[in-house]
Amino acid sequence: MTGIDVEHPAGRREQTKAANRAAILTAGREVFADIGFGAASVRDIVRRTDLATGTFYNYFPDKESVLRALVNEISGEARRRVQAARHRAGTLEEFVTSGFRVYLEVLAEDRVTFDLLRRNAGTIRTMFDDPAVGAGTEELRADLDAGIASGAVPAHDTELMAAAMVGAALEVGVRVVEREPPDVDGAVDLLAGVFLAGLERLK
Repeated sequence: MTGIDVEHPAGRREQTKAANRAAILTAGREVFADIGFGAASVRDIVRRTDLATGTFYNYFPDKESVLRALVNEISGEARRRVQAARHRAGTLEEFVTSGFRVYLEVLAEDRVTFDLLRRNAGTIRTMFDDPAVGAGTEELRADLDAGIASGAVPAHDTELMAAAMVGAALEVGVRVVEREPPDVDGAVDLLAGVFLAGLERLK
C-alpha cells in the first residue's frame, strides 16, 4: 500500500502532525500579513489555531522559523513555476521575460501572500541567503547553460548572470509588493529590457 495509512495509529499521527503544522503556517501567514513580523508574537499565531501554545513549540522554535518556512514555501512555488515557464520558452526573449513575469505574479497574485511580503519586506530581505534562494540561482544557471548548449542563448559567464538576474528579481520584487497597486508589467518590462539588452550584446 502506498501513502499514509490513516487507519493505522502511526498514519493518523503523521496526518495530525501535518495538519497541525499547516494550521500554524496558515495562522502565521495571516498574522504577519495583518500586523507584521515585528509586532507579532507566538501567542498571536496560536490564537488563530485550535492548538495549545505548547503544541506550537513541537513544530517551530520561534516566530522567525514560521516566517522562514513561509518564505521557503513561497520561494519553492515561485521556483517551480518560473522554471516551468523558462522550459516552455521558444525564444531568448520569452526565456527572460517569462521568468521575471511568473516570479512577480507569484508574489502579487494572492492577497494574503502579497500583504505578508509587503508588510515584512525588510525582514524577508535578511533571509535572501536562504538555501531556497540559492537553489533558484543554481536552477537558472543550469537553464542558461542548457540554452548556450542548444544555441538559443549566447555564451557568457552563467554563474554571474544567474546571480545578477536572481538578485535583481528579488530586489525589484520587494519594491513591487511595497507599492499599491503593484506594477508587475512595468517591473517585467524594466528587468527584461535590461537583461535582454545585455545578452543581445554578447551575440
